[in-house]
Amino acid sequence: MNKILLIIKREYLTRVKKTSFIVMSILGPLLIAGLLLLVIWMGMAENQNQKLLVIDDLYPTFSDLQNKSTDLVQFDYQNISLDDAKKLLYNSDYTAILHIPSNITFGKTAQLFFDKQPSVVVHRIIETKIEGLLEGINLKQYNISREDFYNVKIDFQLHTIRYKKSGEEEEVNREAAYVGFAFGFFIYMFIFLYGVQVMRGVIEEKTSRIIEVIISSVKPFQLMMGKIVGVAMVGLTQFAIWTLLTVIIVGGAQSVLFDLNFDPSSLDNVQMTTEMMKELQTDKSFTTKDVIDPNNLIFRINWPLMLGMFVFYFLGGYLLYSAMFAAIGAAVDSETDTQQFMLPVSLPLILAYVMSVFIIQNPEGPAAFWFSIIPFTSPVVMMVRVAMGISFSDIWELLLSMSLLIATFVFMTWLAGKVYKTGILMYGKKASYREIWKWLFY
Repeated sequence: MNKILLIIKREYLTRVKKTSFIVMSILGPLLIAGLLLLVIWMGMAENQNQKLLVIDDLYPTFSDLQNKSTDLVQFDYQNISLDDAKKLLYNSDYTAILHIPSNITFGKTAQLFFDKQPSVVVHRIIETKIEGLLEGINLKQYNISREDFYNVKIDFQLHTIRYKKSGEEEEVNREAAYVGFAFGFFIYMFIFLYGVQVMRGVIEEKTSRIIEVIISSVKPFQLMMGKIVGVAMVGLTQFAIWTLLTVIIVGGAQSVLFDLNFDPSSLDNVQMTTEMMKELQTDKSFTTKDVIDPNNLIFRINWPLMLGMFVFYFLGGYLLYSAMFAAIGAAVDSETDTQQFMLPVSLPLILAYVMSVFIIQNPEGPAAFWFSIIPFTSPVVMMVRVAMGISFSDIWELLLSMSLLIATFVFMTWLAGKVYKTGILMYGKKASYREIWKWLFY
């Protein structure tokens, strides 16, 4: 046991003192925070102003568009043909042509011709303005006032609530599954990232023949376990650094961006139409209460459980796969020879990542159950299920998944140890699946 601890200490200290580890520990959070801040900044940045030439085949039915212009989108309503309008697109200050066909009241579609792609915000503004005018045409056709329309308009929402035998109620929202999906993605990424490091370390020691000196003092199994656990500690250390620095950088930079882009005095200049006021009154999808509601997504997720399960499934999944990666490294003479063995080992983990997308849609289905129980896929899939909430009656599934992961790790470590013990001293001969099978019985 002391020899394993010494190997763990050596692997850990050797790797954390490397310049590459220090650089990536700093650059990693900067890259992650940079991407997040870029998305935030692009979302807050002003869109390019658009001047639209409106061509209405039902002229002058949609002439009110001329009065619907905003600071971002300006409508210029003209009684010309579409062909003439297209000739003007590149010879004027128009940025796009909005063509309203004669069958718009039935087809509910229009066309936008542009040179440069308008933003999603602009696209939505145009849709909203035309929808409002179409609503007005239909209301007038059926002799219905807009007030009566808003009075009968219903915004229906279905809330799913898990009712427990104890009488407790817990609201279930699929949005929480995406938090688990993000945790599963990090597990998927770190298993490959640090599992491959174990494999490369084994190959490096084997090709440099230093392994012959090391195993004169320790058993091959002890060397493999020390290397696997040491790299696992390096991974946890780097993940902790990334998480802490990313939260600090994003939190600080986001507050600065918000202060620079948000001017409270600008709210005084905002004028709301009667239609907008009615829409706000009928839209009950978000209220101030939602911010402090205990059922809010932030408060609904059991973060201590999520973080605990993340650490467990990261370590369990990493130890399981790194044992196989170590065996692959011992069986080959160079990294180019690993390709034939990498696909069968990594395929279950890739499948788990892909299946997580479908499991979000049906978290109680048989696929969700089996993929969260099978040890080779559970590290990714079970995180999705835990995020959505596991009822007390299903706790046995979580315990079974954890137990099978531990048992499979122990078994695969023993199995990989047999391959490692034989393959680490094999040189000059490319290993095949048949050859590796024989090594299991030596």
